[in-house]
Amino acid sequence: MTNAFIAFVRHEEELLLLQRSEADPESAGMWDGVFGIGDTEEDVLNRVSECTGLELSDLEYVRDGPALGIDIDGRLQDIAPCLVVTTNKEVTPAGRYADSIWVDPGHIQNYSCLFSDLEMEDSDKLFREMYGSVGAYLFIVKTAIGSEKRVADEMQARLMGSGSLSSIQEDIFAILHPNAMRGYVMVESSALHHVEKLIGRSGGRDPKARRGLNQTPLKNAKTVLPGEAPLGDILPYLEPKAVTSGIEVGCIVEIVTGAFKGEKARVTSVAETKEEVSMELYEQPIPMTLKMRGDHVRVIERVE
Repeated sequence: MTNAFIAFVRHEEELLLLQRSEADPESAGMWDGVFGIGDTEEDVLNRVSECTGLELSDLEYVRDGPALGIDIDGRLQDIAPCLVVTTNKEVTPAGRYADSIWVDPGHIQNYSCLFSDLEMEDSDKLFREMYGSVGAYLFIVKTAIGSEKRVADEMQARLMGSGSLSSIQEDIFAILHPNAMRGYVMVESSALHHVEKLIGRSGGRDPKARRGLNQTPLKNAKTVLPGEAPLGDILPYLEPKAVTSGIEVGCIVEIVTGAFKGEKARVTSVAETKEEVSMELYEQPIPMTLKMRGDHVRVIERVE
């Protein structure tokens, strides 16, 4: 670890941002982690406790990342990010900090954070980049509808291969395909450019930015949506749900598999414990009652 550090404090899925006071001689009013000077994990934890009022017994040092050279007033300063987790959210800002807020990491971009006022290219991304190197973000890859699983499998195969993409294995933490999200695949990574490289679209949507890059676009993976996805928007899709979720008595459904595939029916009862629905086929000459698993039908008309 270098002498200067920024400690990013996490509580479960939320990140602590501290706002520097208006009287601060450097970056007044900007949002920060916990900035400090020190060489050891003990130095980091003591500084976090001093600036937040959190007890040392509530804090745990997790890891640190590579230092970034930041040009501050014509002087290059190495600043290392580190991650600290806390079991307590009761924060009392102290020292150079006047305010605090717990945020979804995907919302960091909505705040004027440290370094964003520097005269450097992409300086507004430096703070988020530092957090990404010790934490992680979720990025959304837009795919052709129906090709989500194939795209996810191909991503995994590219990472596991021995080619140039093996160099980003440590920067791609997970590839997720929530069944309820058609046309999208989630990738957990430290930075956007790693995901773009994985699908062979470094440089984003602009063909001029990709010119000269030796890459093979992944079939049916169209682009990476800009910005980090808020965890709060994505986590509900990752929670397992009963196959009868969203099906109610009175709904009109279409059977999607088996001998009655394509037939329409009205739901008469829902057994969530068995993940089963009872329904009447109403387009048949003789009304019929069936019982089927909830994932064997799809709702086409809901109860008013």
